[in-house]
Amino acid sequence: MLERSSISTSMHASGRARPIEWIVAPGVVGYAEAVAEMEARVAAIADGEAAERVWLVEHPALYTAGTSAREGDLLDARFPVHRTGRGGQFTYHGPGQRVAYVMLDLKRRRPDVRAFVAALEAWLIETLAAFDITGERREDRVGVWVPRPDKPAGIDGAPAEDKIAALGIRVRRWVSFHGVALNVAPDLAHFSGIVPCGIAQAHYGVTSLRDLGLKATMSDADRALRATFEARFGETTG
Repeated sequence: MLERSSISTSMHASGRARPIEWIVAPGVVGYAEAVAEMEARVAAIADGEAAERVWLVEHPALYTAGTSAREGDLLDARFPVHRTGRGGQFTYHGPGQRVAYVMLDLKRRRPDVRAFVAALEAWLIETLAAFDITGERREDRVGVWVPRPDKPAGIDGAPAEDKIAALGIRVRRWVSFHGVALNVAPDLAHFSGIVPCGIAQAHYGVTSLRDLGLKATMSDADRALRATFEARFGETTG
């Protein structure tokens, strides 16, 4: 099986394509509302009745459980818990975290889910590079990780790493939805109510742009996300 790092991550549409709608939601968006909106849009895209869309939101504090979530990984249900159809395990969403819901027609791009996941990871890595942060992918851990030589290593000597961006997708009729979450400046203590993404080792933690010493705003993150997205997936509008 090919490693994700060796998969081509070009995801431009074949032929002439309408620009992808790029929408930034004001304020916070409820999770159930977001899922309903995504499902309606995915159906319209699959039927050829709507353009592809990237929808950037912030959620109120909540936990989501993906299709692989283990009940024991919910340590403290201090926030609402939403069961969802995306891949992955438990994760946290809340203010200060940029969630990007990506609704693309993979039939017109590349009907390959592994390649799409690799492309999303590459997009996040390129976004972090815009802030001079080296993000890395791991074959046994989906998402984007930052080496933390300033933190204690694992008991086996493995270097410490923190996750700065999570990823969980679903595909219906070859249209993608759900997407990625980049930690800009969330309250990292809120992650302690779960085992994030099922990874319990003490030397694997969670970080954010702010935690790494950057004063980047959500608008700064959005600009970087859009520029690097267009380079990999194509023109956006809105």
